[in-house]
Amino acid sequence: MATRTMNSPFHLAAVLLFLVVTGCAQDRAVVTPPDTAAASTTVRFKPLAFSALPQWAAGRQGEALAALSRSCGKLLRGSPARWMTDKSVGGRVGDWTLACRAVPSSKAGHGEARRYFETWFQPYEVSASPSAANPSENGLFTGYFEPNLRGSLTQSDKFNVPLYQRPDDLVLVTLGDWRDNLRGERIAGRIIDGRLKPYHSRADIEAGAIKAKAQPLAWVDDPVDAFFLHIQGSGRIVLPDGGVVRAGYDGHNGHVYQAIGRYLIEAGEITREAMSLQSIRAWLKANPTKMITMMNRNPSYIFFRRINGAGPIGAQGVPLTPGRSLAVDPSILPLGAPIWVSIDYPDEAGRPLRRMMVAQDTGGAIKGAVRGDVFWGHGDAAGALAGPMKAPGRLYLLLPKTLRVAHRR
Repeated sequence: MATRTMNSPFHLAAVLLFLVVTGCAQDRAVVTPPDTAAASTTVRFKPLAFSALPQWAAGRQGEALAALSRSCGKLLRGSPARWMTDKSVGGRVGDWTLACRAVPSSKAGHGEARRYFETWFQPYEVSASPSAANPSENGLFTGYFEPNLRGSLTQSDKFNVPLYQRPDDLVLVTLGDWRDNLRGERIAGRIIDGRLKPYHSRADIEAGAIKAKAQPLAWVDDPVDAFFLHIQGSGRIVLPDGGVVRAGYDGHNGHVYQAIGRYLIEAGEITREAMSLQSIRAWLKANPTKMITMMNRNPSYIFFRRINGAGPIGAQGVPLTPGRSLAVDPSILPLGAPIWVSIDYPDEAGRPLRRMMVAQDTGGAIKGAVRGDVFWGHGDAAGALAGPMKAPGRLYLLLPKTLRVAHRR
């Protein structure tokens, strides 16, 4: 998994996208996001018929209703005036009220679910202008999961790797509270002499910088497992007595997430073709003297809280659904929206991944219009699906029919 809001280091975006959402109803105002000369990518939303979506007629849409119901419940409890994204894509929460109230029971068949989506939504193919970095209009899709770790609530010789709760001196800042053109951007730091300064890096924290400022949620027996928990963002800690503690994201140190896989490729340690979560883990295990130095190449550090009940909890604030929850860039795609994906990757049954998902999470490395991270669940089977996933694909955003999306050329 690319680091997410379950585990999400935020940074100031270098690219602002030109997006406009207009309402078809006369009382819905046209919203024009701020322009910027730095913008280099244009996002396009092309309306399509449902019949044009890859394998739509053969889809198992009913399996996405439980996830959509959770998202709609969250939306219906929010302010109807709130914009769905920083760039106004998806309109306001109130524009989703009728469609959300009409969501069928999760027990509905695929045919009934298909008719529901066709009645209430308009699909849009989402694309971005090709660039040097991505000459194809296909996007990139990766996977993440909730790992199982062995741990204890008390420190011992065996369980000696801490999973820290949020430190007392950590300050999380939402920049949009000060500048409209920074909506959606967040930083973290600490107050020194009355000024906000960068927080401790991973290397500093591993060296003991926050021992007096943060309490461990639990202690685990493997530093590599702990490192990957920071990347995945949440996990299940299996205690010696068989009990389970679910750890969830509760803040970050503000440093930009750096994928250590890139450094391993540059150093010639792992080939680009062989790169995966599993190959990184194997390298770290096989190189104990280099392990800490390599892990510290990623300065981002995540803090955890205990999650009670269903989980893990995504960025939208609802429990994630295996195989149906998708992490997206929330500055472009609205959290809570249904999304049809067509990804060149085998699903749980080995079939091409063509299905309805729901945008419910975010990630520090999930940037761009056609970029997604599929949540596969927890345990070894989910890890086997998530670890090697790095596949091209397309996504199709479903918006209520009362909205119309335009774009600038």
